[in-house]
Amino acid sequence: MAAPSVLFLGGTGVISWACTREALAAGFAVTVLGRGISTRRPSPEGCELLTADLDDDSFAAAVAGREFDVVVDFRAFTPAQVGDRLQTLGDRFGQYVFISSASAYQKPPARVPVLESSPLRNPFSQYARDKTACEELLTAAYRDRGVPVTVVRPSHTYDHTAPPFDGGWTVVERMRRGAPVVVHGDGTSLWTLTHHTDFARAFTGLLGLPTAVGETVHITSDEWLSWDAIHETMAAAAGAEPRLVHVTTDDLVADDPGAEAPLRGDKSHSMVFDNTKVKTLVPGWQARVPFWRGAAEMVEWFDADPARRRVDAGVDARMDRLVARHGTRRAD
Repeated sequence: MAAPSVLFLGGTGVISWACTREALAAGFAVTVLGRGISTRRPSPEGCELLTADLDDDSFAAAVAGREFDVVVDFRAFTPAQVGDRLQTLGDRFGQYVFISSASAYQKPPARVPVLESSPLRNPFSQYARDKTACEELLTAAYRDRGVPVTVVRPSHTYDHTAPPFDGGWTVVERMRRGAPVVVHGDGTSLWTLTHHTDFARAFTGLLGLPTAVGETVHITSDEWLSWDAIHETMAAAAGAEPRLVHVTTDDLVADDPGAEAPLRGDKSHSMVFDNTKVKTLVPGWQARVPFWRGAAEMVEWFDADPARRRVDAGVDARMDRLVARHGTRRAD
């Protein structure tokens, strides 16, 4: 029998790169469609590569006459984009897997842990609202026309290139030089960080799975850490002693209105998830990589090349400003 075929729309991101590798290891014939070759996350050997832009006619030309057992869409962010994909692909796939986002869940959450059935309502994030609208379109397509859809909601998924801070590696560099770093709120809200290889193992188990059609699934780790603990774990991996300054979300948003979506729309709330559903669909799966190990991978990768350890002067200056303004009082 021929290997089942999967088309990845996008394949060089934090999540999609790991999923590409895992799908190959699982025996899929993998085709990756993108605009070019990534030097940071090159497509692994064994993939078929198609070069096209998903937002113009080159996409239709690239997949003309092709059929796939599974199509995975990592690059659709609006209902218009999802509608265009479905129109272009027609009925030439056996399963359409849409990558949504756990950001779409209600903020603040009414209860934790969050279930797939938890309400979708995030008034603070246009990105989250657009993902919700995409899901609504796909739900209607499945209900009304039988389009074989699976929706996957990642939460904060990381790899060795992506420190889990809005300031990225700059935050780690500040901790290394002994400068204080800003943590929102009082640092005790819980957050879920998922290593991209853990996500990919569960995700690949959903590809071509008949019982996943019509379902929505989030894939996250079962490790829940406070934001203070996340900073402390990264500092330990980098050989630093962290100096944490707590600043209220209100003050952070007042300083930078652009912070409202990532804070009030996500990180200011304790976001932990019930993974019963994915563990039922993919028996035996569980997250294996604790954050302390992921933190060590990040530090090793950045330290391997000094050019990677760039400091964002804007982030650096903003933290200095916030520390000077708020560093002498406790956050609420």
